[in-house]
This record gives sequence, structure tokens and C-alpha cells, in this order.
Amino acid sequence: MYQYVKDGDRYVVSIDNHQDVMEALTAFCIETGIRAGEVSGIGAVCSATLRFLNPATKAYVDRTFEEQMEISSLVGNISEKDGKPYLHLHVNLGRSDYSVVGGHMLTCRINGACELFVTRYDCRLGRRFDEETGLNLYDF
Repeated sequence: MYQYVKDGDRYVVSIDNHQDVMEALTAFCIETGIRAGEVSGIGAVCSATLRFLNPATKAYVDRTFEEQMEISSLVGNISEKDGKPYLHLHVNLGRSDYSVVGGHMLTCRINGACELFVTRYDCRLGRRFDEETGLNLYDF
């Protein structure tokens, strides 16, 4: 599903071809015991489902893109919710016509490579649902 090398509190992670980034990164966090951190990366995908929150209605709108795209930027953080890894990732995906789609990443199927940098934090970051915003916010 993935390979990695560790350098202090930093990891270089390669997600295997045809794997889903969210599934692989969640498994990586469980294996390494990472409960808080940050993520950045690049790569290529053939399918991605992105999410957009309408703050007025607190309703999410999901959209799936089924095409070959480049991950021009993947950034996010790692925390915990209900004792499990909680990944909050955003991604910009470059299309073959050089336009870009982006948003909150729900799924992202690799088609080529995915190279991530993960930095572990020595704290625990929890999440709680906030009624006012409709979001899972940090719970310090």
C-alpha cells in the first residue's frame, strides 16, 4: 500500500500505484502511531472525489473527477477523532488542459506516483463537531 523512510520526526512516504491516498495514509498513521502532524505532497491520479462546504446551509457538495490529473499541491494535517486518525487534506489537481480543480479531498486514486512528506508532532490533537460551523474543529 505504501513504503516510507523515517528521518527524525519526518517521513518520506510513497503511496503505491492504484491505491487511495486517504486509505494508505490512514494505514500509515496507524502503523507509525502518528496522532498529530502535517502532510504535503505531489503525484498523479486517475480519480478524485472532492468536497465543498456551503457555510450558509452547512451542507457538503461532493464531486468526483474521473480523469488523469497531476497533484500540483496536496497539503493538510493529521489529528484524531473518536480515537482514530483524522486526515484533513486539500488538493489541487492539474488537468490535461492546464486548468485546475481543487478542494477538500475525500478520495484520490493514484495513477502513477504519490510522494508525500509527513511531519510528526509530539502532541495529541483531537477533533470535536461544532454545531455553529458544521465542521470538525480542533479540540484543545
